[in-house]
Amino acid sequence: MKKLITTVILLIQAIVFACPVCERNQPKVLRGIVHGAGPESNWDYVSIWVTIIIAIITLIYSLKWLIKPGEKNRDHIKYSILK
Repeated sequence: MKKLITTVILLIQAIVFACPVCERNQPKVLRGIVHGAGPESNWDYVSIWVTIIIAIITLIYSLKWLIKPGEKNRDHIKYSILK
């Protein structure tokens, strides 16, 4: 169990904190945030932002439909679970 905890802590540290070489190679905006090779072109930034926007929209709609699904039909399967 101790080995597992140590491994998890080291993996989190490797992901969260960039090493000095990676820190130096990153663009100024991403320094201290990411680890590894930096973006090679502007298309990398475009794909990252599109992915972030899709993830945020998905999160918003998931929460919206989870909190207030809007289903009013009394024969809907959710009512068999809620009873």
